[in-house]
Amino acid sequence: MELKHIPLKDLHISALNMRHEKKAPFIDDILPSVRERGILQPLLVRKNAEGFEIIAGRRRYFSAKKVAEERGAFDDVPCAVMEQGDDAAALEASLIENAARLDPSPMKQFETFYRLIKEGRTPEQIAITFGLPKRQVEQRLALANLHPKLRELYGSEEVEDDTIEYLTMATKAQQKEWLRLKDEGEAPHGSDVKHWLMGGAAVETKVALFPVETYKGEIKTDLFGEQQFFADAATFWELQRAAIEWRKQAYLENGWEEVIVLTDGERFQQWEHERLPKTKGGKVFVTVSGNGQVEFFEGWISRAHLEKAKKQEERAKAGKPDPADRPAMTNVMENYLELHRHAAVRLALIEAPATALPLLIAHAIASSGNWSVRQEGQRSASNDVKASIEKSEAQKLFEAEREKVGTLLDLTVNESANTAKVFVRLMALKEAQVQRIAAFIMADTLAVGSESIETAGLALGVDGGKHWTPDETFFSLIREKATLSAMIAEVAGKDVAKGNANAKTAIMKQVLIDSLGGKNGRKKAERWLPGWMAFPFVPYGKGRSGLAETAKEAGKLIKKL
Repeated sequence: MELKHIPLKDLHISALNMRHEKKAPFIDDILPSVRERGILQPLLVRKNAEGFEIIAGRRRYFSAKKVAEERGAFDDVPCAVMEQGDDAAALEASLIENAARLDPSPMKQFETFYRLIKEGRTPEQIAITFGLPKRQVEQRLALANLHPKLRELYGSEEVEDDTIEYLTMATKAQQKEWLRLKDEGEAPHGSDVKHWLMGGAAVETKVALFPVETYKGEIKTDLFGEQQFFADAATFWELQRAAIEWRKQAYLENGWEEVIVLTDGERFQQWEHERLPKTKGGKVFVTVSGNGQVEFFEGWISRAHLEKAKKQEERAKAGKPDPADRPAMTNVMENYLELHRHAAVRLALIEAPATALPLLIAHAIASSGNWSVRQEGQRSASNDVKASIEKSEAQKLFEAEREKVGTLLDLTVNESANTAKVFVRLMALKEAQVQRIAAFIMADTLAVGSESIETAGLALGVDGGKHWTPDETFFSLIREKATLSAMIAEVAGKDVAKGNANAKTAIMKQVLIDSLGGKNGRKKAERWLPGWMAFPFVPYGKGRSGLAETAKEAGKLIKKL
């Protein structure tokens, strides 16, 4: 490598420079130093037909150009000249030089690593060159599995790291489907992506009680987080339940009196139990979570069981027989009674809706039996949207109601609800209180973007502007000029809209904002509600909209009433 001073006019940016792009870099931090002392650290360059191409030192080069424009001249630039012909070495030099100053983005690293792979380097060689773990290099190269549009969105920070992490496991068809859902505003994000990919049953291999090699189905691997998931949930559960049974038998053979496997999803409530060693009748309780995780609680006994044992001991001392020594009925008889009692009670519920309603709500609050109800997660497509809804007046009022409902039910925020207990509590409340809770539970489980939202909104005559006003996020998300023009016509008149029809989007947004606020000489528009927030929904401009179609179908249903 040779050190030379090269005229500024003979230098240009190499396409191999990892920061090669049309937009000029930020140089305000180093420009004062270059003005005062010139360039002290040599640029890394390589000779070509046009002069010398800059492999590393892009910001110093642009700073020198800026000073040359200001003064009309600039001293020859100190440069370290590389040998020609080794593109891989040039790429490595560019990344090393930039990494020492500022960690590049994952997409920048991917682009450079991928080009090095094409030049014949291996992940091991790249890792050694840059002093990185091989795993990190492989993680960056995993982005090659992504659809080009996904890489573009990730590079522009329109898709989050954890979302991309799980999309690296998706097939090309699944990635295309995710992009389609994103266009419609319905794409899953973050950990929801793995549930979407696995059909709602994302089970990590680390929770398996059995040797993973005994599972013969497909295993999906996340190259970012080193997580692995069973693609075939049914096969996993078959092996997992067999392993639970094996562990249960092992406990029994080891001298434990009883091993109790709780219903799937049921929690082990320690406060309802007391510690008791195996030698004194302690039992093993087993919990099985929906994500496949199994926990074993050794040496516990329920307080109810202890109380029963105490009474039996007192009877024995008094010489009284224990009625629990013999079964009250056969298993067949018990089944017979269960079914006939079930038939009698459900018919009675049909005839007593006032009692059926609290029982229905209890099942919705504390899912049990044949019920599975979940709270609407309100998944946000971006952090800005998430912040907007969290700050909204309607959201704050709803969360306040959640606390009030919890007080009515005598439930703390983190308390695990029991269906029977909730039912008894509801029966003790007044009818108006039960209806209030029913309304909240319905609202809390109402699916975002559903036809039910639009139908209920029309039926109730909802005023979308009662608790909502346009915020910064709302304006930032408007992209179409036709939409802005229509909105300006609503708040400032058709003449103003026509006069700004050819203006830039940013200017049109400002006209809209000024008209709403009565600023910059514009007349203030009183209580404007965009059609997008109205019931019925009113679209702007042309183009497909899933929300518009849903609202249209809801309107047809309402007309039939």
